[in-house]
Order: sequence, then structure tokens, then C-alpha cells
Amino acid sequence: MGGMSERSGLPGEGLVKGLAVTLRTMTRRSTTQQYPDVAPELPPRSRGVIALLTENCTVCMLCARECPDWCIYIDSHKEEVAVPGAARPRQRNVLDRFDIDFSLCMYCGICVEVCPFDALYWSPEFEYAEYDIKDLLHDKDHLGEWMATVPPPPAHDPHGEPSKEETTAARKAAAPAARPDRVRPAPGTEQGGAPV
Repeated sequence: MGGMSERSGLPGEGLVKGLAVTLRTMTRRSTTQQYPDVAPELPPRSRGVIALLTENCTVCMLCARECPDWCIYIDSHKEEVAVPGAARPRQRNVLDRFDIDFSLCMYCGICVEVCPFDALYWSPEFEYAEYDIKDLLHDKDHLGEWMATVPPPPAHDPHGEPSKEETTAARKAAAPAARPDRVRPAPGTEQGGAPV
């Protein structure tokens, strides 16, 4: 009985409220984006596809090990490099295969974050759909083509904190160079340089 007394509304009140919302919405201008004909305005640094800068890759395998989906496949071989003046030649890894399977990738960005040599970048390109799922396996050449679409890094905020590199360079420039006339005498010698 108590519940019945609390419902003291007019019959059809909900219908009137719903129609009022509909009428308000009908008078507003449409915000539909005509996507195929008009390119969308993406936010800066948006995640589309991962690009590879092959020259920076040292085959450290960090990206493949940290990938939660195991969608990065890397193969390499060792090559000897003769260094002038060295006793023996050094070895370096040469990248043979670097593939990312975008049908498995969840675009978490862990591979881009953990790369210590800045070999992986986010590109805002997102139009790489394929008719066959097997074509979503992009090899190193295909990933290298996306580097042309990677935007430059944002400019440093002039009111922000300076970077570590700038701070270190300023500290080195401000430090006075050690001059030879300020060298302290060796223990056991006098000012004139004669032993005690």
C-alpha cells in the first residue's frame, strides 16, 4: 500500500518526457563525420599502427619478450665486424626478420615503451584493413614504410622542467675548468717543491 501512494504521477508523464528529449535532439545540428569522404581529425600522438626503424634495432628481443600477445616474431644472425686495432673481430646481431601480427596485437604499446633504442614508434595511420587475416602479418619492410607517417615529437614546453640532458650540459658548462696553478702540492713537499 505504501508503494502505491508514492507513485503520484500523471498517466503518460514518462511518454511526455521522452518526447521532449526527442524534440530537443531534433533541433540540434548533426555532428556526423562523413568518414570515407572526409578524413577524421585524430588527436595528436594517436595509436594507429606500429612503425619500425630498422637501423635502430639491435635484436635485443625486449619487445618480443614483453609482448603479452606474443605477436612479434624476430630472427637474426651474428656477423663478425673487423675493428681496426682490436685483437679480434667483434660480433653484432643482424636483423633478418621482424614481423608483427596485427590480427593478434591489442595495441597496448608495451613494445614501443620497452624498446631501449627507439626502434619502434606509433604511427597515427589506421587504414590498413585487409580482406584476408593472413595479410595482417606485417614484415620489417612493411613496418618500415610506416615510419614516413610518424609525427615528430611534441615541442618542449618552455615553462616546463628542463630535460636531464639540458641540465647536465648546463652544469658542465658552468663548472670552472681545473687549472694547473690550483693543483695542491703532494704530501711531504713544501710550497717550493722541496721535500721536507
